[in-house]
Amino acid sequence: MSTLENLLREDRTFPPPPEFAANSVVPEDVYEKAQADPDGYWLEQARTYVSWFKEPTVALDDSNPPFFKWFADGELNVTHNCVDRHLPEHAGKIAYHWVGEPGDTRTITYGDLGVAVNRMANALKGLGLEKGDRVAIYMGMVPELPIAMLACAKLGLVHSVVFGGFSSDALASRILDAHARVLITQDGAWRGGNIVPLKANADRALQQTPEIEKVIVLQRTDHGVEMTEGRDIWWHEFVEGQSDECEAVPMNAEDPLYILYTSGTTGKPKGIVHTQGGYLTAITATHQQVFDLKPDTDVYWCAADIGWVTGHSYIVYGPLANRTTSVIYEGAPNFPDYDRLWQIIDDYGVTIFYTAPTAIRAFMRWGEEYPAKHEMSTLRLLGTVGEPINPEAWIWYHLNIGRERCPVVDTWWQTETGAIMISPLPGLVETKPGSATFPLPGVFADVVNDDGESVPLGGGGYLVLTRPTPSMARTIYGDDDRFVDTYWSRFPGRYFPGDGAKRDEDGYFWLLGRVDDIMLVSGHNISTTEVESALVSHPSVAEAAVVGRKDDLTGQAIAAFVTLKADVTGDEELLSELREHVASTLGPIAKPKSIVFTNDLPKTRSGKIMRRLLRDISENRQLGDVTTLANAEIVAEIAEMAQVTTED
Repeated sequence: MSTLENLLREDRTFPPPPEFAANSVVPEDVYEKAQADPDGYWLEQARTYVSWFKEPTVALDDSNPPFFKWFADGELNVTHNCVDRHLPEHAGKIAYHWVGEPGDTRTITYGDLGVAVNRMANALKGLGLEKGDRVAIYMGMVPELPIAMLACAKLGLVHSVVFGGFSSDALASRILDAHARVLITQDGAWRGGNIVPLKANADRALQQTPEIEKVIVLQRTDHGVEMTEGRDIWWHEFVEGQSDECEAVPMNAEDPLYILYTSGTTGKPKGIVHTQGGYLTAITATHQQVFDLKPDTDVYWCAADIGWVTGHSYIVYGPLANRTTSVIYEGAPNFPDYDRLWQIIDDYGVTIFYTAPTAIRAFMRWGEEYPAKHEMSTLRLLGTVGEPINPEAWIWYHLNIGRERCPVVDTWWQTETGAIMISPLPGLVETKPGSATFPLPGVFADVVNDDGESVPLGGGGYLVLTRPTPSMARTIYGDDDRFVDTYWSRFPGRYFPGDGAKRDEDGYFWLLGRVDDIMLVSGHNISTTEVESALVSHPSVAEAAVVGRKDDLTGQAIAAFVTLKADVTGDEELLSELREHVASTLGPIAKPKSIVFTNDLPKTRSGKIMRRLLRDISENRQLGDVTTLANAEIVAEIAEMAQVTTED
């Protein structure tokens, strides 16, 4: 087997494995057809992947940009597509293998799912909720979370899932913004051997949310909780005696399906609104195409949290609509040991594994010996999601998890796009470690300069989508003006996701992270992602975060925060070595002016690094809100170290 170092020295192009090229789920001419007739392409996908009560005749309605509509004369129900249409023929097919952190397991078939969803939907109807009412959901990774989502969708209720790691204040703000009438939660959730007190957090939030009429509480941990008489009811009592049958409410394709709030890494959270038909079309099509899904044989595992858009699109709605067998794991990836995920892959014969670069870098830090304990012989495809992946992590993943036989699909998309936008199709596209390759069929993207002019191949700038796609957000809940200002005003007529990108001479897209993570050092645009990749390519470094801080001489200076591998000790010699390593990799202009060694980096509970806080630390500013952090205590530690390790 090749070593990581050798692979890094080799040509970084990986052709599609022969078995993928020979058995691709998409035809070779798919790009050409979508390019020639994008509306026709998407209408074909809608008719192929979605079961309609009233089939649409029109794809895109662009009469009121940027408030685009898709399949607006069509009617459907998302839960009907995810569950009902698979029954009774596939009632015995496994929908989810669920693994609880303490070791308990459940197997949920499509038949089981149908019964549970209908009982919950009927119980919700009994509360007098009407189509369009909002229901907040604050739960851990248990099967009842997708059941609650599907029950809402069956009735036309708009769900707002709040990540179970968020604080009570974060929950309250989202409930208030959405004007939710009902909250669904649980007593507690397991994480890292500890119980996250979800009901206690919810009780604190509910002191600020007078519109909540009823709280449904799942009993998961036997963790004692307060129950408010008349308001709170246990899940099992709520659904007891409810009918197993429930008619799906027909929904217009443009009716709202859910509101999902962004994590708040760049400002006040935004309530992203996704609708029914276009969203379901795009996530179902991309789920099958990007992951080369064979629903009769694959066991698929997206190791994200359902509280984020990745979980909505690629744990719940896309996989279920495709009649997939999926894995859901409740807890931490390193509990009770660092090989928990690899054991689950072996136990359930997982064939497709989808996770974040942040997690992959953690796996690297923990060591190759943990995946090496396990065969993982069933794996045939790997995916990454959430942020740009540095080439070193891509190759480590390919080498140690995929054992050099699994293609890696690096996917770019975001909460606002709803579905994957840029990614290789594993049977058709050669991959390059660190590149998301090309826009998917039916997606049109460009890289532009400050004036909105397309940048020639080999150059970098701002990523834009030049044409709407069906799954894109329709608005920010209650704030159309903010929606226009945030996404459609910087480059009129084009969607600006806030990310930088470059294209190489072959036209491959390389995502560079948020544009506020593009540093201007002595007149040179330097990507934080590129500097982070250079640092991580050093054998002593497990993870790195880079920000630009104000500098009187150069405008901005590069400040790096570095987590070392477990067996490495940071000292002055290593500081100098890392600076020179970056200089030799990217050029002297990219040499960090300061480096701080830290045991961890401040991250949201979805794993995103909070660079805003690192910039505040670097510039000695008062720190902003840390309620969305998974490891808030690390901020003070980093701030203290930054005072003594910054070298000018």
